[in-house]
Amino acid sequence: MKLSILLICYDMAREIPRTLTGLSRGYQRGAQALDYEVVLVDNGSPAPLDPASWQHVDVPVTLIEMENPPPSPARAINTALDRAQGEIVCVMIDGAHILTPGVFHLALAAFAAFDNPVVATRYFWLGPDAQNVSIEEGYNQAVEDQLLASIEWPNDGYRLFEIGSPLKTGGENINWMNRLFESNCFFMPRALFLALGGADERFDFPGGGFINSDIFKRAVDHPATTPVQLIGEGCFHQIHGGTTTNISTAARNAQLEHYLDQYEAIRGDRDIVTHSGFSFLGHVPTDAAKIHRWRKRPLPPRSSG
Repeated sequence: MKLSILLICYDMAREIPRTLTGLSRGYQRGAQALDYEVVLVDNGSPAPLDPASWQHVDVPVTLIEMENPPPSPARAINTALDRAQGEIVCVMIDGAHILTPGVFHLALAAFAAFDNPVVATRYFWLGPDAQNVSIEEGYNQAVEDQLLASIEWPNDGYRLFEIGSPLKTGGENINWMNRLFESNCFFMPRALFLALGGADERFDFPGGGFINSDIFKRAVDHPATTPVQLIGEGCFHQIHGGTTTNISTAARNAQLEHYLDQYEAIRGDRDIVTHSGFSFLGHVPTDAAKIHRWRKRPLPPRSSG
């Protein structure tokens, strides 16, 4: 098998069918003939996922339901890794992300073009701004549903750029060449992830703290790998009540300090950002994908329905 998607979720009954649509054979370019799987791990949701909710989606899913799991997704990631059969794994620790249609195609092209690559997809929010900000301005699941309907998703997945916002650090102007410090959709050889020891289960906070950044940094900084960033493709975060994504900015900042404290206790420093150089591969599929021109958009008028 060529590719295994390691998809972790908790209490995402609304979001997972869309996520799986974004991973489906009819949506991802070149996926019709691709030998791949999605290893979907439900990390103890209060109500179990219903496979009937994605029965209409042409996607090869194996659903694993964790029994009495810890609140961190670390064990769930390792469970998915143990079950994975692909030569390449894609780590999606937050199952609420929708991909653009060329992610598989470009990621696999990177594996053909570079030696031992770690391939990262840029993180976007659905909605007019970072969701910590937009929820304080009225953004919610109903507004998000309205936005997705307005672009007739999933008919043209690149229209996600019309209703999303790129993740930014600080106040810098964003562009495709900005170095990523994490990704919620990144690819590496399965053998590499196993050699790294998988996810470090000492990251035991609910949501995992900086576990995703830790996996990404360890993979990218490995001396045998070639870091690659995709241009013109993205993963778009649906609002779902995440541990850091859907709380106020002040609460998020306080929580991140606790995460940094734990990271320092485990790794010996507070530097969660990779300083490795990246190669780039991709395209700019639409005018809206020219993210250096990004400007905050207003929320749509509330539906009267």
